[in-house]
Amino acid sequence: MNHRIRAAIVQEAPLPLAIDEGIERAVGLTKAAIETGANVIAFGECFLGGYPAWLQHLPGPSLWDHPGTRELHKLLLDKAIRGADPRLEQLQWVVDLAGVAVAIGGIERVRSSLYNTQFLLRPKQPILLHRKLVPAAPERMVFGAGDGSTLEIHQASWGRVGQLVSDEHWMPLARAAMHHAGEDVHVSAWTSVRDIDLLAACHYAYEGSAFVLAAGSVLTRDQLMHGFARAGGEHFRAARELLDRLPAGALHTGGSAIIAPDGVVVAQADDSAQILTASLDLSETDHGLAAMDIDGRHARPDVFELRVDRRQRSGIVDIDADAEDESRAA
Repeated sequence: MNHRIRAAIVQEAPLPLAIDEGIERAVGLTKAAIETGANVIAFGECFLGGYPAWLQHLPGPSLWDHPGTRELHKLLLDKAIRGADPRLEQLQWVVDLAGVAVAIGGIERVRSSLYNTQFLLRPKQPILLHRKLVPAAPERMVFGAGDGSTLEIHQASWGRVGQLVSDEHWMPLARAAMHHAGEDVHVSAWTSVRDIDLLAACHYAYEGSAFVLAAGSVLTRDQLMHGFARAGGEHFRAARELLDRLPAGALHTGGSAIIAPDGVVVAQADDSAQILTASLDLSETDHGLAAMDIDGRHARPDVFELRVDRRQRSGIVDIDADAEDESRAA
């Protein structure tokens, strides 16, 4: 069995807010990554829809009644990915044809709430979703919290692929749940991979004895404004006034990296748009187990126990009258 595969991180600029055009852009970039021979391809956090940079770079928009924030939230609700979204079919077709796995961040709508979601597209299989469990402080103005039903991995012909989003890599129990799944390749999605984020990704690789694709994006204010215009932003005056206040220049600064199971960076990008690639020998994932096996001999199940609730939580449970009567009778 050949244990070697090729991995690619697409470190590019999204089209914020303009999800239709953003998906078209992702299709072209995925094709370019496939041409490098990649078996697994990773994009950064919220690539489809764009990360809400106005909450990250400006203090005022974090107020719930800020008019610009309200308009941008409405725009995201209108454009967000929903359920079996037909707009993703073209990207799925590329994945099916090439036989690759593609992990891409996006803004998803479930009922009336938005989620920071990773979409793992797999050949001729349903898309595997992961909704970020705990949005960061400013993100809570936009995103809901995911549940355990999306803590799953993909079994590819060559190995197992999982994914988490940004600050989830500092959640010990989330890491433990993913390590228990036995990932060979882990997609670690970020807006920009800063020094502290790279530390988290390297720690994850060593702790879980897996290859890690720490995927970031590049983005300037001008590119964000371009996406806003493509999404029909002329109808949202307060949103335009808010975005005009963002700092000029770079908002996301790349820094993507591919990390081996021993925690060593084998390839790293700068702050420019590029496709970062590396050849991975998946047999290396077993080498680190001699020193560290946190899901095996280092687990101490007699002392520690982790229970993962993988049920989907909607917050509403409907019980009809007959079922309620039967429950009371029992």
